[in-house]
Amino acid sequence: MVRELMQVVLARKPKMCSFLEWRDLKVVYKRYASLYFCCAIEGPDNELLTLELIHRYVELLDKYFGSVCELDIIFNFEKAYFILDEFLMGGEIQDTSKKSVLKAIEQADLLQEEDESPRSVLEEMGLA
Repeated sequence: MVRELMQVVLARKPKMCSFLEWRDLKVVYKRYASLYFCCAIEGPDNELLTLELIHRYVELLDKYFGSVCELDIIFNFEKAYFILDEFLMGGEIQDTSKKSVLKAIEQADLLQEEDESPRSVLEEMGLA
């Protein structure tokens, strides 16, 4: 299914519309350099809003990774998914503020760093 959709999107010319009907869905896609971002939506959903959603996600990735590229997503796919989860929930926009989404991501990174930092036995026992 994904491979079939990729073939359809990649076969389209750059000047063509970023919306297409595919099976019983509408597919909205946007190309940023060598990256394609696709989102499948149902009939009544707004294509322009979806295009803006894709753009906002790419902006968040750019802010986090500093000019996101394919390798950032390949080697940090869990971070890319985490950013998406902070931005969207159940297919709906959870937070429109880039600052608050990035702040939540930074806080999660700090928690993860604390979890991964080595602790002495005395610290774990509360004696240090």
